[in-house]
Amino acid sequence: MTDIEIGRAKRARRAYSFDDIAIVPSRRTRDPEEVSTAWQIDAYRFEIPVLAAPMDSVMSPATAITLGNFGGLGVLNLEGLWTRYDDPDPLLEEVAGLQGVDATRRMQEIYTEPIKSELITERLRQIRDAGVTVAGSLSPQRTKEFAKAVVDAGVDMFVIRGTTVSAEHVSSQAEPLNLKEFIYELDVPVIVGGCATHQAALHLMRTGAAGVLVGFGGGAAHTTRTVLGVAVPMASAVADVAAARRDYLDESGGRYVHVIADGSIGKSGDVAKAIACGADAVMVGSPFARATDAPGRGFHWGTEAHHHDLPRGQRVQFETVGTLEEILFGPSRVADGTMNLVGALRRSMATTGYTEVKEFQRVEVVVE
Repeated sequence: MTDIEIGRAKRARRAYSFDDIAIVPSRRTRDPEEVSTAWQIDAYRFEIPVLAAPMDSVMSPATAITLGNFGGLGVLNLEGLWTRYDDPDPLLEEVAGLQGVDATRRMQEIYTEPIKSELITERLRQIRDAGVTVAGSLSPQRTKEFAKAVVDAGVDMFVIRGTTVSAEHVSSQAEPLNLKEFIYELDVPVIVGGCATHQAALHLMRTGAAGVLVGFGGGAAHTTRTVLGVAVPMASAVADVAAARRDYLDESGGRYVHVIADGSIGKSGDVAKAIACGADAVMVGSPFARATDAPGRGFHWGTEAHHHDLPRGQRVQFETVGTLEEILFGPSRVADGTMNLVGALRRSMATTGYTEVKEFQRVEVVVE
């Protein structure tokens, strides 16, 4: 790809967001009922390629169980309110009622409560007792401290998630997490990210991760681009990481690492475009925040929103449109892509003639 000259001292590569591309219909169409949206990572099979983002506004133990029963994977934020407080419902209610600049300041105060290992155990046990796949998320900074509690609680899938996660973090203040050593010693599959470039993804894949998250903290509730100036348009990021997956497949002699798009998935069309660019699944945040049964009560925020000294997010308010089930499977009462995400993916695959998610990665796309 030809670089663009920003100025005489700087050149840049053109990159594309999901809004910049469109999926091209093919010569063959199919009945949507003949399409399978199932995918499998490690030993775990899911009927829909959807993970819920580990954010307090969308995932509680109850909603993780609900999503698991629907065939997806709910990932609980193990540094959130559910592992800091015995009963976080009054605090969730308070956050929903905060006004303006008070929201960030008060959220910073609420999240200073220490994380409790016994609550990690209790919340994960609650999900496990419901008979669904158990997944929990920690940041790289907290992984060493709480990993044993998470594994002992019987987690099925361990997610290490941050704005940007690298396999070569350098620090003179503390010993950084050795991802390769950590993942090797675990008996459960690990999903790690975000990353947004071919090289960074390849390094994460070499740690032994079962999946990598593609993203940079650029979702609806984040201000990473404004605060840090860091952003990579997601269509190009997913395609670059998918290329790293292909290269690592050759390098490792056949080890397949799953690519999960984590960011800028706001509408049903974004789900289809992410898979068309090479993702195996998507991690969804803001669409689930619109659910009437979401813990955020129509508000949405991420972990960056309450960072103690450099918040890089905001509390966003959405109009609720329906239950979690309706957002996933319809029926939709709106025409803007916020409901029936799975039905839309099925129809997109059927319109282009594909029956499997993996095959759909080969669909033709154009730049609009």
